[in-house]
This record gives sequence, structure tokens and C-alpha cells, in this order.
Amino acid sequence: MISAAFLLAYSAAIIGAAAEQRLPISDCSRRRVMLLPVRAEAPPALQRQNTLVGPDWRLRRRLATPFPTEPLTQKETSMRTDLEKRFEELTALVDRNSVPNINALWRIAKDIDLIKLNIKFFGYEIARQLAAALPIRQGLAPSHIGLQSKASTQSDLESDWVAYWASELKVPVVFHRKLWELTYVLQALWEHGCLEHGKRGLGFGCGVEPIPSYLASRDVAVTVTDLPPEHGAKIGWQNTNQYTATLEHAYHAALVDRDRFAKYVSLEYVDMNAIPATLRDYDFCWSVCALEHVGSIKQGLAFIENSLNTLRPGGLAIHTTEYNYANDDVTIDNWGTVLFQRQHFNALAERLRTNGHRVAELDFSVGDKILDRFIDLPPFAHDMTAVQQAYWARDSNHIKVAVDGFASTCFGLIIQKSTPRR
Repeated sequence: MISAAFLLAYSAAIIGAAAEQRLPISDCSRRRVMLLPVRAEAPPALQRQNTLVGPDWRLRRRLATPFPTEPLTQKETSMRTDLEKRFEELTALVDRNSVPNINALWRIAKDIDLIKLNIKFFGYEIARQLAAALPIRQGLAPSHIGLQSKASTQSDLESDWVAYWASELKVPVVFHRKLWELTYVLQALWEHGCLEHGKRGLGFGCGVEPIPSYLASRDVAVTVTDLPPEHGAKIGWQNTNQYTATLEHAYHAALVDRDRFAKYVSLEYVDMNAIPATLRDYDFCWSVCALEHVGSIKQGLAFIENSLNTLRPGGLAIHTTEYNYANDDVTIDNWGTVLFQRQHFNALAERLRTNGHRVAELDFSVGDKILDRFIDLPPFAHDMTAVQQAYWARDSNHIKVAVDGFASTCFGLIIQKSTPRR
């Protein structure tokens, strides 16, 4: 798979070739400069890649690095900006005269977006056909399966327990990881007796999810939380369909009548990095794909531990988040969406258990069925053109998804707060 970093580096190589050979960029690209000269001072790894390296090869490699370890100088910033402009020129489908923009980079990149759309179509079609082939199940009842801390899988979404909770939420079973998260939370709550009349729950970053309305229908008191409006506006969260601006956004009329909802559900604005001490003694708390957005992996893990302070002894915490399952070496951190790895979950579980808390067994299997192997790619519906949405955004269901180049899926954690020893 051709990455943007590779294309940027290759663009630097072609531009460098033009400079050193005193040729226009178009000449270098049209001559299909593929195996480029190597200078003796280049590291062996670069020599093996046939990468162009002139006297300033270190600078070129640094400029092509998406996140350099040291801040770029003013000169480097200017050069990188120029490089990015040249890169856009070389990868444009047509030139200023609407003629195919034939060059070496264009040959590599011109069909990538179409390849993605082809992959998306067949993945979505498989998911649609598999969902249509699911048996019609009637008379289902909740059952204890001993839910673990685990990744979302196709087998889960084919199970009776997912089908039951989907029917409770009055939605069809589709092969989408968001449905898995919602049903995962409800299954864990039911197994630990948290769906009984009189229980109290606290939801973090709830957005417009249906869980608060469903809990209210079962006479469970719920405190819904989301970012304070000024914070939500600052990071653009209010412009999405995932923000609880008012309590009305959390109301789902198909699940509960308005009077009961008003009786059992309240809203508080909460920064997940600074949970107020007033939120205490809840029977359970939960979050659905929210903690990967609090700023960093460290902050996300700290939030999980701090969320236990809101619970009574023996209370339950359920959190789902992004899981970088295919790369144990590199991940995304210190960003708007961070990706956790198994090492982070293992270290967290060990730390929590050392402090007397119970963590459901960690199961890192991501499944081995066809939709477990389908990794959805951008563009996603909100980034598509109107024409693309008409053809590719319908029934856009997936379990695994590419997040900034990493394969990710949902991972659920179930934690029971320690109880004082007698």
C-alpha cells in the first residue's frame, strides 16, 4: 500500500533529481525516474531502497518526515511548504490545461482514490448481504455469557446477545462496530445487575447515543455528560452529530416517553480530564469511544482510572475505545484521536488489579471471519462529495477501520471497583 509519507518522500526525490540534474521536474517525472542514483554518504538502508540522496539527503529525509522529533527551522518550514506545493502539483490528476498530469508520481497515485472506493463497495456489500442472511430471532432473552474485556468481532455481531440488545434498542442488527459498542455496554450492565430499578449510572461523552433513554425506560437514573459548550466549540465537536449540546440531543422517543426521560435523566457538562468531585457514588459509569479524544494515551488511561472515583465500592466501569490491533510498535498519540495498543491495556489491567480492582479477562482476538479482515478506508461519509455519498455512503457498515493509516477496531474494558476489606 502506498502511503502519503512515501509519496511525499518520493516527491522530494524527483524534485531533488531535477535540481541536481538541472532538469525541469516534468522532465524527471516523464522520464520515469524510478531507480535514482545513490551517494556514498547515504546510510545502507537508504541505499537498498534506491533512494536519491545528494549532499543534503538528511534534510530531504527530515522534510519528508510527517512528525520530526525536533522542531523545523524557519528555512526547513519554508522548504517543506514548497515541497508540499510541488507534491500537490505532481499528484494532481490534470494540469492547468486539463491534460492528464503524466509523471512518475501521477502513475502511482492517480487510481488510489478509485481503488479505495472499490474496496469500500465490496466490503459494504458483503456486510449488507451477511446482515440480510441473519436468521430472524424471536423470543430472545438476556443470557449470561461471561463477557470479557475484548475487541469487536463479526462473531459477536452474529450472536444472540447482540441481537437481543439490538431489539431492545429497536434497531436492526448490522455489521457496524458502533452497534457492537452499544450492545457491549448493555450486556455488561445486565450481567452485573446494573439494569435494575433504582440504580444510578453516569455516562461520559454521551453525544446522541441511545443508552440514556434506554436506561430511563428501565427506571435507572442517569447523569449524561459531555464537554462544556465553550470546549466543544473550540475543538469543533459541536459541529458533529456526536455532541450533547442539550438534554434534548440524548432523548430517543422510540425508547422512552418524555415524562419518564425527564424524571430519570439529567445533563452535566464535564471535562473528562478533570472529573468534578461532585460526581460520586454511582452504581456504574460508561463511555463509548470517547476517551481516545481526551488528548493523549496517558490522559485516556488516567481518565479510566479516575472514572472509578465516581463509583461506590463494587461499582462497575465500562469503557470502549480505539484499539490499534495490527501494529504493536507504532501508534498515534498526542492527537485528536489516539490509538491504544495491547501493551497499554495490559499495563492498565495490571495496575488496576494491583490496586484491588477486578478487570474482566483481556481477549485481544479480533476475529477471523470475512468482515474481521475488511478494513474500511477513507473517505468516509462525512468527507465524501454528494455524488460519492449517493453511491458509497449507503449501508456503510464496518467492524475494522483505517485511522490515519492504522488498522483499528473497538475494544471494551469492564472494571469492577474494589470493595473495602472486612
